[in-house]
Amino acid sequence: MYYSAGTYESFAHPEKPKDVDKKSAYIIGTGLAGLTAAFYLVRDGQMKGEHIHLLEKLELAGGSCDGRKDVTKGFFMRGGREMDNHFEVMWDTFRDVPSIETPGISVLDEYYWLNKHDPNYSLCRATVNCGEDAHTDKKFLLDKDSAMALSKLFLTQEKDLENKKISDVLPKSFWNTNFWLYWQTMFAFQRWSSALEMKRYLCRYVHHIDGLPDFSALRFTKYNQYESMILPLVKYLENHGVQIEYGMDVKNVIIQTEGDKKIAKQIVYVKDGKEQTIDLIEDDLVFITNGCCTDTSCYGDQTHAPDLSVIHNGCGESWDMWKAIAAQAEHGEFGNPDVFCSNIDATNWMSATVATSNEEIIRHIMNVCKRDPRSGKVTTGGIVTVKDSTDNWYLSWTINRQPQFKSQDKNMVLVWLYSLNTNKEGNYVKKAMRNCTGEEVCREWLYHIGVPADKIDALAKDTCNTTTCFMPYINAFFQPRKESDRPKVVPQGAVNFAFIGQFAETPRDTIFTTEYSMRTGMESVYTLLDIDRGVPEVWGSKYDVREILRACYYAIDKKPLLEAELPFAEKELLKLAIKKVRGTDLELLLKDSGLIQ
Repeated sequence: MYYSAGTYESFAHPEKPKDVDKKSAYIIGTGLAGLTAAFYLVRDGQMKGEHIHLLEKLELAGGSCDGRKDVTKGFFMRGGREMDNHFEVMWDTFRDVPSIETPGISVLDEYYWLNKHDPNYSLCRATVNCGEDAHTDKKFLLDKDSAMALSKLFLTQEKDLENKKISDVLPKSFWNTNFWLYWQTMFAFQRWSSALEMKRYLCRYVHHIDGLPDFSALRFTKYNQYESMILPLVKYLENHGVQIEYGMDVKNVIIQTEGDKKIAKQIVYVKDGKEQTIDLIEDDLVFITNGCCTDTSCYGDQTHAPDLSVIHNGCGESWDMWKAIAAQAEHGEFGNPDVFCSNIDATNWMSATVATSNEEIIRHIMNVCKRDPRSGKVTTGGIVTVKDSTDNWYLSWTINRQPQFKSQDKNMVLVWLYSLNTNKEGNYVKKAMRNCTGEEVCREWLYHIGVPADKIDALAKDTCNTTTCFMPYINAFFQPRKESDRPKVVPQGAVNFAFIGQFAETPRDTIFTTEYSMRTGMESVYTLLDIDRGVPEVWGSKYDVREILRACYYAIDKKPLLEAELPFAEKELLKLAIKKVRGTDLELLLKDSGLIQ
């Protein structure tokens, strides 16, 4: 497997891999990683669909990319997915997956047209004082120490950031900047999150720094992630004869080491309460989704808080399977799941979905986001963060294009909200969010969008239906780590197995994205089948001097260098440097970026 860039390889069709007709594949998990692996086995690996078996514990494909309506509780959305134009593997996949809504076009066409006609951007990034615009005004407000520390982090080698927290590498003044407000709430980082992962994000999205304050860098699907992404992929695979076997609770993959080779020999699973096995030969390929950020999710509804009694550090079916596999490694080559799943207090947050058709509530929504959510177009354009809840729940909320579900009533608006602090009392509801019913969560949100206090309780009870979800491991992949704590997609010596998903290690890309999961799916197939076509490399904006200079311009709130707050001596040296580059291409680059006039 190798990486490539440009249209030469991206438009090419690879030759059929050697002996692929003799091979079969078993894919554990039907999240985006598993479905993508199946897609590349079919399209580029040219494996017969009936030779591909997706093993799923639940009765529904999609993994963490869910979105559903429970007939007894209402609509559930555990989370949302934000995409950008340089998710290279994602778009390579969806250009060949037919739309299930519009005949004759691909999912990529559908998505591209939607976001061209209705581009995403926010008109209110944060609020204070019960729904008033916090006027972050697209500014980062980085002081010199914070700006220099971010620059250093951008340039520091990953090996020097292993096991370090963000708070180990950034100054105290950084936490009061708008940059941190935008960053933390958009990506769900915490001060104790991995400095290594933050570096990757900085490098990966340096070309989008101007879109960070107002989300203009983002693109969204028309419906929820399940209906817009998962269902088309499932239909594609089923049409090619791929089999999805539900109710398959995989407990272990038995791996034997024979000299320099590591060979998956058996899959152990439980179905209908009975433990069974699948014996494997070297021509049977196994793709393992190790770990899951939504494992052991606990749900609540309008009148019930989620039951957290089943949650214990390190416990969960995906973690148990990974631990069983990791225990077979001779030198830790299958990763270290304990690093990610042993501290629920550090890795949890909670989300909720509010359904309402109430005109008064919708009027308050419009007062904040300046758009009518029933227009069918972009509404909030991304999350609206409640700035004065940072010491409480740290609440953010968003309304994507409506309807979010095809079955949704045309007058209904679905609001998704989440809180980073689940163990602190709210500003209005004096309870920790994790202990709240859906109705109580709704009260806190109504308070923060400006609903009068004397109307909040009745509106939350009588005109809204709120479902909740507590996710103990949702931030697990942000835990400080070493590179070796996540297994490589295909470990050294592995003959017929690979790791896929958010807890497999692939260089340069960022976890908690659709692209990361899909990239591991593609890389695993290309490696095990030795497909002779390049995997598109992670977009290289961190190597582009134009993007770096442009990022500097936006980081200092769109000021020329000579207007930046610098000591006299530094400013004089800067003037001298600018004089030295006159008449060169560097002068043109600095002018194009806005750093000099």
